[in-house]
Amino acid sequence: MNERFELLKDKIKDFPTQSGVYLMKNSADKIIYVGKAKNLRSRVRSYFLDSKDHSSKTKALVLNIFEVEYLLTKTEVEAFLLEGSLIKKHRPKYNVRLKDDKSYPYIQLSWHDDYPRLYLSRKVKKDGSLYFGPYTSGGAVFGTIRFLNRLFKIRDCTDHVFRSRTRPCMTHQIGRCTAPCVKLITKEDYRSDVEGAKDFLKGRSKKLIKDLERKMYEAAKEEKFEVAARMRDSMSSIKSIIEKQTVINDAVDKDQDIVSYFGDERGVLVETLHVRSGRVIGNRPHFLPNVNPSSPEEDPREWLASFLNQYYEDNFIPDEVLLSVDLGGDINKLLHDVLKERSGQEVTVRFATDNRGQGLIEMASQNAQAHFEKYVSKDTEKRQGLEDIKTKLHLPQKPTRIECFDISHFQGSETVASQVVFEEGVPAREHYRRYKIRTVTGVDDFASMYEVLKRRFNHTEYEEPQLIVVDGGKGQLSMAVKILQEIGKTHIPVVGLAKARTQSDFKSEEVSATEERFYLPGRANPVVFKTNTEAYQILVGLRDEAHRFAITYHRKLREQSSLESELDYVVGLGEKRKKQLLTKFKSVEDIRNADAEEIAEIKGFNRVLAERILLQLNEEAEDTTAVRTEETTPKDDSTRNPGDVENQAITKEPAE
Repeated sequence: MNERFELLKDKIKDFPTQSGVYLMKNSADKIIYVGKAKNLRSRVRSYFLDSKDHSSKTKALVLNIFEVEYLLTKTEVEAFLLEGSLIKKHRPKYNVRLKDDKSYPYIQLSWHDDYPRLYLSRKVKKDGSLYFGPYTSGGAVFGTIRFLNRLFKIRDCTDHVFRSRTRPCMTHQIGRCTAPCVKLITKEDYRSDVEGAKDFLKGRSKKLIKDLERKMYEAAKEEKFEVAARMRDSMSSIKSIIEKQTVINDAVDKDQDIVSYFGDERGVLVETLHVRSGRVIGNRPHFLPNVNPSSPEEDPREWLASFLNQYYEDNFIPDEVLLSVDLGGDINKLLHDVLKERSGQEVTVRFATDNRGQGLIEMASQNAQAHFEKYVSKDTEKRQGLEDIKTKLHLPQKPTRIECFDISHFQGSETVASQVVFEEGVPAREHYRRYKIRTVTGVDDFASMYEVLKRRFNHTEYEEPQLIVVDGGKGQLSMAVKILQEIGKTHIPVVGLAKARTQSDFKSEEVSATEERFYLPGRANPVVFKTNTEAYQILVGLRDEAHRFAITYHRKLREQSSLESELDYVVGLGEKRKKQLLTKFKSVEDIRNADAEEIAEIKGFNRVLAERILLQLNEEAEDTTAVRTEETTPKDDSTRNPGDVENQAITKEPAE
């Protein structure tokens, strides 16, 4: 170890003195820490000096460093930006990491469009749109969009449908849209309506109500009483919603985030309170398990700055960020410059010293404490569940990382597999993987599982699990054990999970319940967990998630295959052009409804080819409809033979 330290020290002597990011790796060449530095040589060298001043976490980090690499940047701001991206990408063990991988829902107003509309968006982009939020849930966003569309008669059709309309749709006929698609309203009048929705989302409720009241009286003077009544009802709806919102300061017309935290040796919970135009619209708690804010070794300026850097990488950046701690002039300025770089506007980052700011911090702190107590209570249950799994399955250590594999195929075709990972008893979706089986023809679960496990453990950069779960009984378990022997991973415990059917006490022919049983290698009788225990919920939830993930991927591949098969019949379309079409239009139905000009705009296409594609696709659709009509129209009862039709939804998942 001393020899390795000396080698690293010698290497660091040659590091440059300019700004950049350093990456520390362990013996398995996995990145375990990412840091930024104004002076790379000086910052990295500090890790290898006298360890008396190091925190326990830094000491543990240094013991595991086998290699240090760096990436140069022009400025410290660029280094800070790059650090956040690399932490998100590699999720190093010793960094402060946002474990909540859920993207926040926003309302996106496509203000750059001639006829804007409202969307749900989970990413804030620099695309000319206006973003409002984040909101507490996708359901709240959809509900707000639905309310605003009806209130201000905003179009809800997609851009493709909007461009292809030649007459008003049903939404216009029932009085919920002004039909801008066929120019029944001018661009200026439509934007005026959308301005009302924008004022509502910005919290300018007084201005909005005043405008609606003025329009109501104008309509009444012109004896347009139905229009006036709609304005009156709109004002009433807006007032009822506003009354439900928590008002902090109605006079403030800016967006703020208030950040505070609460924790102890078990971790820290950072609470972010979202205030928009003086009204609280939501909050977000994030639990950081590897931070102890009560320890004198932990500097809150470092881990809080790292948290904020990652938090505002993809999220909406407000006009002002109020903090419960003073980060100091240098870090404060660095954060300001980073947020300004990302948002393209001035952002105030400050320690709250005024009375109003202190009041907001107090509110965020109370929420942080309440959410911390709730989180650690749930976390304690998960820890106990993992301890129970270790005890009942006779594992050598607590299974902090559990992996489950599932094989899915349909009549021997498109065989796929899923790998689902639970860390600390909860889904770690960033580690999920999907596999398309390459070496197996037909149905051969053993060969398919062999390929999947071999491919999975070829990735040495992934941490090894403390337990593998396979879906099935003794047969599948023995198969998994044999595969692990062949690939040299016999030290990893494996368990088979299968349902055992129990018959009713009253009718022996009927099945009244199912019981999950857990099979261990070399043991005849299965292990049974009580259904109300956390251990049972973790293992069964893992198996069900693996099954869902595999089925979802399989359905997606079958859908893609069926889409491409329709395009196979179009003369002049090769694989490259088919991919281009599906990339732009997503489905054959969208292609069929497109204009020839839209298709001709694609690189490598022209007007003649576009018209031929539309002609052949529409002819094929008519032929298919005629055949289906003939097949599904019974001539008499003796010839009727209805088939079951499975309607399958396609869920988008991250690719391998």
